[in-house]
Amino acid sequence: MKIINIGSMNIDYVYHMDHFIRPGETSGCQERTVGCGGKGLNQSAALARAGLPVCHAGIIGEEGRFLERKLHGFGVDTHLVETGRGAGGHAIIQVDRSGQNCIILYGGTNLQFSEDYIDRVLAELEKGDICVLQNEINNIPYIIERCSALGVRVAFNAAPYHDDVRAYPLEKVTWLIVNEVEGGGLSGLTEPDAIARCLAERYPDTQIVLTIGRDGSIWRKGADSVRCPAFCVDAVDTTAAGDTFIGYYLRAAADGWTPARALELASRASAIAVTRPGAADSVPTYEEVAQAELLCEGQR
Repeated sequence: MKIINIGSMNIDYVYHMDHFIRPGETSGCQERTVGCGGKGLNQSAALARAGLPVCHAGIIGEEGRFLERKLHGFGVDTHLVETGRGAGGHAIIQVDRSGQNCIILYGGTNLQFSEDYIDRVLAELEKGDICVLQNEINNIPYIIERCSALGVRVAFNAAPYHDDVRAYPLEKVTWLIVNEVEGGGLSGLTEPDAIARCLAERYPDTQIVLTIGRDGSIWRKGADSVRCPAFCVDAVDTTAAGDTFIGYYLRAAADGWTPARALELASRASAIAVTRPGAADSVPTYEEVAQAELLCEGQR
């Protein structure tokens, strides 16, 4: 089985703040770092750290060549990474003292995925292989349709969410992975179980994976549902929590684990990630996750 992640690669400019900047406010920051990010890059790093062989297909700017080297250092195959026109994608990230974050994204070369490039990438996949997608690149509907025609399984993380996602052919996705905001946007609902139920009814052949922060996560397909609590840790930086969860969830799913075991593994990994600063660099190894002694929320 082969896994290709067609995804974003960003330069992250991270500002550690006492609090998020308010309209009209000017404030200094405690620390500024420049690192590697983008949901695509983070998820490829998580897949590799989870022990899966993964190839990343992405488009960078000239200033972003170190992103490719970073992925290679995680053990990710980067032979499909290309250089596009103009500036690459980047993110401006504020992290407050509780570890929460807010992010401004600039798409840059992440929005230069042509159908020709996509076809060349997908030519390397066969029936039963996995294509991982996030919503930080263009031409997502085309990729899903082509994967469906080829019999390639798709894991789609609908983040960042915008209303165009409603028109995507999500009924052809194998795993639809969303948080409460994204799931709420797609369903028009706010209560987590109602969101999962609504999406499962709308996309009956798709496995719904809903992450709900401190309340854990939900898996649902049709009438079948599983819930997993979150693990209790002291968060430092939540930037890559969701991406870590996805990488480890797909490791378990690819290995044929039950949804309950897959959620538990992914929750463990993301709990460890939030105790560390940074994005891709915060993702733990599989050995760290397997050996960690963590308590679920409410047990401490």
